[in-house]
Amino acid sequence: MGGWHIIVQKNQFKVGDKAVYIEVDSRVPIKEPFLFLEKRNYKVKTLKMCKCISQGLLMSFSDFGWEEDTHKVGDFLTKELGITYYEAGDNDRKAPSANKYDKMKQRHKKLFKNPIVKNIMKFKTGREIMFFFFGKKRDKKSAFPSWVKKTDEERVQNMPFLFSDPDKDKKIWMVTEKIDGCSSTFTLRKTKFNKFDYRVCSRNVCFDKPNKKCFYETNVYLEIAERYNMRERLEKLFNMAKSYTNKDIEYVTIQGEIYGKNIQRRTYNMDSIDLAVFNVIYGDKNGNEVRANPEIMKTLMDELGLPTVPILDTNFILPNSCDELLAYAESENSKIDGGMREGIVLRGTNGVQSFKAVSNKFLLKYHS
Repeated sequence: MGGWHIIVQKNQFKVGDKAVYIEVDSRVPIKEPFLFLEKRNYKVKTLKMCKCISQGLLMSFSDFGWEEDTHKVGDFLTKELGITYYEAGDNDRKAPSANKYDKMKQRHKKLFKNPIVKNIMKFKTGREIMFFFFGKKRDKKSAFPSWVKKTDEERVQNMPFLFSDPDKDKKIWMVTEKIDGCSSTFTLRKTKFNKFDYRVCSRNVCFDKPNKKCFYETNVYLEIAERYNMRERLEKLFNMAKSYTNKDIEYVTIQGEIYGKNIQRRTYNMDSIDLAVFNVIYGDKNGNEVRANPEIMKTLMDELGLPTVPILDTNFILPNSCDELLAYAESENSKIDGGMREGIVLRGTNGVQSFKAVSNKFLLKYHS
């Protein structure tokens, strides 16, 4: 199934049969035909059976009482089957970010269903006028910033086309170490009258208030922001980007992994926490966005005095198969503490294309 290896019962399928694939880290509903997963708390995990890795669940149409023509190949059945991500936060991560206008519309649903109002909302000036009358200041700060894309790298197993690309050997990739932690976002956007909107966010939540609920015992996101004086560094990055591009920069964003003590099961033998930056992004008023590749990112962060994820290779060519890349992902130990490496992230030299390869050994030890 793509780049995934799955163990199934003997003679369960024959060539040409349709099947339903459920990816690892999914949570299935507590009902048939999933009740056999009760001992695993209804989580689809990475498993090792008979010395073989099995990742995901492959089920036949008969398991659901379906005929062969019930669905066609390629249908996305997650919603119909009631399948979600096992971690609740991942469901938020996949959801689109709600901006200040979305929050305004949620409070005035009837008004914003009006055809005239809908037409007004098509225009920037119209949206600003409506927000002047019906918006609230907290809408601007509490929502996850609309200009920021939530961090989410696709797994290489879902991208088998990469290895059949006839130009595969001509494409250069940059490889960084994937760190097991919690994703964080620090962003600064220029507003009216040359003022700045500064945000500190987790993967899904914007911390507009110091006492806003955080998953961890202390707010590690605000702690890191304060330790590295992130607002000041973002202002410097803003000026650097403006000078570098000679354009009217509207926003700059730094994204990184917070890792260490009490963050994940893999603590990297640390008694505290730290940050490793993996993304630097800036955009102009015309909607043009630049995502720095790892080499440029490190140069910028070195100048600002911010740590980055370890860069492993800047001239990497994809091997011939997904299995070979996964073997490479777990072939060496972490550059941070010499322990087991979680995996790697590959990014194109243009900084845009990216995906991850997670070590199966790591998943079995820390996430099974």
